[in-house]
Amino acid sequence: MSQPRVLERGDDFLAQYPRDTTSWNVMSKATMYFSVFVTKAFLNICYNPKIEGLENLDQALSKGKEENRGVMTVMNHMSVVDDPFVWGTLPFSFYMKHGNSFRWCLGASNVCFSSPGIAKFFSLGQTLSTERFGRGPFQGSLDAAIRLLSPDDTIDLDLVSSENFTENIKKTQKKILKVLQPGETASGFYKAPLIRDKPSWVHVYPEGFVLQLNPPFGNSMRYFKWGITRLILESTKAPIVVPMFATGFEKIAPESTAGTKVARYMPNNFGAEINVNIGTQIAEEIIDGFREEWKVLCDKYLKNNDNGDLNDNLMFSKEAEQLRSQVAATLREHVAKIRHEIRKFPQEDPRFKSPSWWKIYTKTEGSSDEDVQFIGQNWAIRRLQGFCDDDLEDLANNKN
Repeated sequence: MSQPRVLERGDDFLAQYPRDTTSWNVMSKATMYFSVFVTKAFLNICYNPKIEGLENLDQALSKGKEENRGVMTVMNHMSVVDDPFVWGTLPFSFYMKHGNSFRWCLGASNVCFSSPGIAKFFSLGQTLSTERFGRGPFQGSLDAAIRLLSPDDTIDLDLVSSENFTENIKKTQKKILKVLQPGETASGFYKAPLIRDKPSWVHVYPEGFVLQLNPPFGNSMRYFKWGITRLILESTKAPIVVPMFATGFEKIAPESTAGTKVARYMPNNFGAEINVNIGTQIAEEIIDGFREEWKVLCDKYLKNNDNGDLNDNLMFSKEAEQLRSQVAATLREHVAKIRHEIRKFPQEDPRFKSPSWWKIYTKTEGSSDEDVQFIGQNWAIRRLQGFCDDDLEDLANNKN
């Protein structure tokens, strides 16, 4: 169940850049195609890229278009070059078929939006600025991702505020868009924050940070964070969710080079094999079951709430937190299944599934379990993040 205020905030976040103009749309597509071309050329010249399960993503995007639903892909986070390099492994024929379905993703604000020029590039590359260390799961980029996964004609016009809609217009957005040309506005008509002809594809890295561990823990994953579960629970229609698992990108950008002035920006381990495995869609009944549980909570806690927004119970109650934990754990299980059953890696250490273990491990900077050693740094340690606001310290320590 979606809340109109969440969708409005998503609109506002997307509107920070002029994504509703034809010129922006053209520049964005050019940026995406350019990135794919460069990364594909680089991977094929310097490395040995392999992809399996492409048909699963192809089917998901086709199904999303046919059923007017968003698509969400979920992947482990091995390297700072996971995105956009992972998309360089896809064949050009895929982009010819799904050329208007480039992925959206979430990117760390201190990395991808650190200056106006870099911010412009990443925004054209369909990246949403996401703040870490204190903002938690209720922030603009996640509201925007929910809006991107929500079909335009499923927005409840009767509930959205009069700032965007007039009371006398009770048409669906699809009908309105048939009246207006792309980018055109008229008094009293809702103007979408971007030009598109179907719900979007959003790609996420639920771990939130790159993870590279020394043997015997290579290719393991952190726990999955709660924020990403909002995309499944709060979009107006259930998204099609596809798990992915990748290895080899850590060979291109090993964390051991982090902080160096030259090695960090130079390719490493030429000829290394890059593997991207795309799993089958997570069963509809699993996603629908979680969304039904969320609806029950909304019905319970919004009975006398008419402001159209999440309240404290839906954000912070034990029931809501448990549901988000279940969704996050299930997403992780499906990504881990590719790791174990398809890639044949040994089972992960069971500690790595536990959010509480990671929080203690990070808080103690590894002293709680000294057998687990990072390659490079554990970037979840707040002390290493100089950009953080000290006022957010307590909040950061309590957020999932």
